[in-house]
Amino acid sequence: MAGSSDQPESENRKARIAVLISGSGRSMVNLHNRGQAGTLDAKIALVIASRPGIAGLDRAAELDLPTQTVERKAHGDIKAYSQAVFDHVRQAKAEWVCLAGFLSLLRIPSDYAGRVLNIHPSLLPAFGGPGMYGVKVHQAVLDHGAKVSGCTVHLADDTYDTGPILVQKACPVLPGDDADDLAARVFDLECKAYPEALAACVDGRVHVAGRVATVDMPDSTG
Repeated sequence: MAGSSDQPESENRKARIAVLISGSGRSMVNLHNRGQAGTLDAKIALVIASRPGIAGLDRAAELDLPTQTVERKAHGDIKAYSQAVFDHVRQAKAEWVCLAGFLSLLRIPSDYAGRVLNIHPSLLPAFGGPGMYGVKVHQAVLDHGAKVSGCTVHLADDTYDTGPILVQKACPVLPGDDADDLAARVFDLECKAYPEALAACVDGRVHVAGRVATVDMPDSTG
């Protein structure tokens, strides 16, 4: 009975998001902080981890965020695993799903089509696909002698690192970089790109035609 009055009206109007993690949870913390600061009109309704014992679960606990752990090995196939994940998403009444270093492939159900975002630490379609995650991506960029790298936020589909691109941000690959140097530079971009892409989705500024997503600029008149 007292629940609705305990929350400010502005908090109740924020979009509810589920954040899916498999590691450190740094992107989850970034989204949470943006929401708390009022620079992102969204709040985390649920954090889902693909395995127990990861640092992201500790970080979620520190932020008093609700969590669930749904292990891939506990489910027979991708369909069963995806159903278990999205059952929790629905129970949390999440409107959007943000994959934030989530390493398990999902089948996206029809009621969440176009509502699942993913971030990848390269300029897709380069250096994406199965097995390309974390430091492996940055090492591949260096091994190929690329002069520019960055990050990509896209709408997720049923395969790795495909789907319409929402936001990309680029940075130089500098002489003497190792994978950790490049990873740190790219993560700084991720902290800007993910909230930007999510805000565009929440605000209804994304229009998709086939593989191409058009993102309207935010209205600055208000």
